[in-house]
Amino acid sequence: MIWRVRKNLGLVLQNPDNQIVATTVEEDVAFGPENLGVPPAKIRKRVTGALQLVGMDQYAEYPPHMLSGGQKQRIAIAGILAMEPKCIVLDEATSMLDPHGRKEVLEVLRTLNRERGMTIILITHHMEEAVEADHILVMQEGQLILRGTPRQIFENVEAIRNAGLDVPQVTALAYDLRQRGVPIKELPINLDEMLKAMKGLLKNTPEFSKIRTDDSQNRKNHGKDIIKIQNMGHVYMPGTSFEQHALKNITLSVKKGEIFGIIGHTGSGKSTLVQHFNGILKATSGSIQVDGQEISGKALKELRKKVGLIFQYPEHQLFEETVYKDITFGLNKLGLSPQEIKKRVFHVIELLDISPELLEKSPFELSGGQKRRVAIAGVLAMEPEVLVLDEPTAGLDPRGSHEVFDILTRLNRDEGTTIVMISHNMDDMAAFCSRIAVMYNGELKMCDTARNIFSRASELIGYGLDIPKVTELFQALKAGGYEAVPTPVLSVREAGEILNKLIKISGGARYDQ
Repeated sequence: MIWRVRKNLGLVLQNPDNQIVATTVEEDVAFGPENLGVPPAKIRKRVTGALQLVGMDQYAEYPPHMLSGGQKQRIAIAGILAMEPKCIVLDEATSMLDPHGRKEVLEVLRTLNRERGMTIILITHHMEEAVEADHILVMQEGQLILRGTPRQIFENVEAIRNAGLDVPQVTALAYDLRQRGVPIKELPINLDEMLKAMKGLLKNTPEFSKIRTDDSQNRKNHGKDIIKIQNMGHVYMPGTSFEQHALKNITLSVKKGEIFGIIGHTGSGKSTLVQHFNGILKATSGSIQVDGQEISGKALKELRKKVGLIFQYPEHQLFEETVYKDITFGLNKLGLSPQEIKKRVFHVIELLDISPELLEKSPFELSGGQKRRVAIAGVLAMEPEVLVLDEPTAGLDPRGSHEVFDILTRLNRDEGTTIVMISHNMDDMAAFCSRIAVMYNGELKMCDTARNIFSRASELIGYGLDIPKVTELFQALKAGGYEAVPTPVLSVREAGEILNKLIKISGGARYDQ
């Protein structure tokens, strides 16, 4: 019975490392069909087709451990596709993919559903993905609290948020406007519907030119360079058939006290870049300085006091018997007194809202969000001047993501900690970062303020990225004849304030569905 179920139902897990088993990509994708007894000739055809569907056919002979997190996730999906099940269940399987990769995978799933009749069950925290579903189930604490079509579900904004989730950006914006008194009867759930709603409320008037976007991000002054990179390159496995130029002639700086973002397609070199910041990787060429000091083998201990690095899935950094021992592991290596260690521990758990009652528990008994906080606490207890986070909110629900960003904002504001963050979530990066670097195929393509970066939508799309839906909305309004509408707009809060003013200027035209 179990064998028949597994033949007809494929499961893609949240973390691809939990289901990759072979030494090469093509062997891993072939593993499932082989166990189902598929003839070799058909296996070869299925493997080739599955890798092409997820855009990974050029990596067929690569060892999976050489791939980025997002690339591994594509391989895990390909392995299930090659089995040709009747139903695929994906548990946050797009959480590590770049925007372009996420769109490609969703398009593959649509094709499988429409053309092959395959049932798709998608577990997701991405509301833009949920909008595409025929039917949605909303779970909270083991109970089913809502079910219905996307339109029925997303009318229940407060119930969704109380469950730790959120609604699509355009729905959140429309709800915000409704709360301000704007007569929006039915909440839109996609960009086209929001455009139609706004065109019923706005008139094109020169008075629009008086509305300006909030440029506080651009005006914020930061200190000296705390990280400075000059012409840096990195080559993996040089001189072998797997030689890969992961970084090419990178020159950039991170200012003391700023919140700096790094975005780029899967495999663009983002993670490789930040692993140079505290000496985990050594540059093949060029140089890197931290707080004015060149990185060298002799200075690594001092460097790692200044720069703390939190990897993708930071909970995998946990290993001790208790939460307290895990947080204090690095501190014990510094030779600090027990009193100083205790003082630092209680300081960071207060910052991160970790209950003191958890200190004597095993970290493996905690929830995913709690584990992530404990992993962050272990790094923060070292009191780094720079905190580097690689996809810190991947796999977290919207409430968990908001909590992480609240923590990072407080650290930056109250402790003066410089924050460097990698993410595939363009909404978060636009709203959170003062400056952003854009990576593409190992090269630095842009480095500018968030507002300037997201004003270059066509270039970002060409690099496998996208822009927030509210940013896209305002660009579409401008392109649709509202030439004086300010662009770019980066957040729902900012968009709500601007549109509320514009609607008042327009005379409060009534919404016409």
